[in-house]
Formats: sequence, structure tokens, C-alpha cells
Amino acid sequence: MLDISVVVLTFNEEIHIRRCLDNAKKFAKEIFVVDSFSTDKTVEIAKSMGAKVCQNKWVNYSTQFNWALRNLPITTEWVWRMDADEYLSDELIAELDMRLPDTPEGVNAYTAPCRRIFMGRYIRHGIIPLILLRLFRLRFAKCEDRQMDEHIQITEGVVVDLENPFYDDNLNGLTWWTAKHNGYATREAADLLMTEYGMIDNKMNSGAHANLVRKGKLLYVKSPLFFRAFLFFCYRYFFRLGFLDGKEGFLWHFLQGWWYRTLADAKVYEIKKNCGFDKERITEYVKTAYSK
Repeated sequence: MLDISVVVLTFNEEIHIRRCLDNAKKFAKEIFVVDSFSTDKTVEIAKSMGAKVCQNKWVNYSTQFNWALRNLPITTEWVWRMDADEYLSDELIAELDMRLPDTPEGVNAYTAPCRRIFMGRYIRHGIIPLILLRLFRLRFAKCEDRQMDEHIQITEGVVVDLENPFYDDNLNGLTWWTAKHNGYATREAADLLMTEYGMIDNKMNSGAHANLVRKGKLLYVKSPLFFRAFLFFCYRYFFRLGFLDGKEGFLWHFLQGWWYRTLADAKVYEIKKNCGFDKERITEYVKTAYSK
């Protein structure tokens, strides 16, 4: 096993947790599950599979993950942040076996490509490349504190790229997915407003790709409400050939690229309208309602 601890945050993940932990066992020395008081069999399954399980009250993702980094009895040099619905490809595990033991001093984190599977289909086209910092030296990392799009940041050192992917493959149905993204849209609306009015620091050390994506989001924030969501869908579905992935591809790009982002914009508009489109009132409202 590699000198890696996997940290998984869970709430009612019995549909995913066995697959997740089976995958983590292929490369990790230690596996920690931080559960926010699930009401299903998540904890029971995780314990039966040998994971070290603790429970902590949920506030948001960054608060929970940073709590885990501070409080778990992690003894390894490296930590892999893993969601319950994710798994590493065999090729990525082999790459870790080859590269991690020879990591130069000063390299304190690795990114890896994330591939999407939606309704059982690998979405090959239209996806904006998603390269995430998931592996890091424990003593040099924390999760940034924001409503959405939280990244792991390192406090010093260099971030380098892994070539092979891990997969985001959620097994829940569309009713669950749309309900989840309704909640995400509220957080996204807050994040968009906080970005628009300069309430959060967008500087981070999470890898070159993450910085590029964040710059793209800054341009998105400056674009007209609603029209930007439509343009984003068209860009992904037509110009980046998302239509080549059939019905599942259409549903992914329509729901995640247009519907979800239009819903977030509708919530931005609702907040602005309720605050009389006054910048100071909007800033104070978002700070009171959504900031930690």
C-alpha cells in the first residue's frame, strides 16, 4: 500500500460506499470515513469494511473537510480527498504506484483528471476539462472556505499533474439529482454574488487548471443573467460536440449546463430584486444569510 490516507465525507451513501472503499483499498494505507449522522447503513457498511469511522455535525463541505484534516489520527504523509461516488481508474492507481514514492521534495500536491459518468454513460464530449487537486501532503493543505466550487489549497510548494483519471459516477436517480442541484443552485447563487461584489478571495494554489477555471468563472459572473447559462449550454452541447453522447449527453448538458445554471441565476435575480438591486443591501444580505 502507498503512504496515503483516503478521507471520505458521507451522509446516506449506502448506495456508493462499498464501491468507494473497495477502490480505496487498492492503494491506500488508511481509510477514514467522516459521517454526518447518516440514517441509512453507510456507517455499518464502512465499519464492516475496515474503515475508521467518526461522526461530526455537518455545516458545509469545507468546514467538514478541514475538521477532518485537523482531528483525524492520520499518520501517512499523503491524503487523497475522495467523494463517496468516486473511484480511481486502475491506470491512475498504477501511476500512483510508480510516481508517488519518487516525488521530489517541494512537490506537495497532485492533480488528476475527473471524468463524468451520467445515467450509466461516460460523457466524453462537451465537458469542460475538470482537473482537480485531490492528493496532497497533509501538513501543507486545507480546503478553501466558500459556498461552491471548493478546492484544496496548498500553503506552499508545487502542484504537479497526474495523467490518468478518476471517475465521478453517481448511482442515484434523476429525482435525487435534481433535488440535490436545487440545493446546489442556492449555494451557487450565493457564490456568484459574493464573487460579483468582491466578497471572496479567488487567489489560490490548487494547480494551473483550477486557476484557469476560476478566471473563467470571473468572466461568467460579469455576463448577463440567464443569457450566460444559455450560451454555456450552446458552447458545450454544439461547439464542444456534446450532442455526440446521445440522449444521456443531451440530458447532462441541458440539466447541468443550462437548467441548473438558469436556476442559480433565478435565485441571484430574486435576491437582487428583494434587495432593490442595491449593491450594499445585497452584499449585507448575502454576508448575513450565507457567509460563515
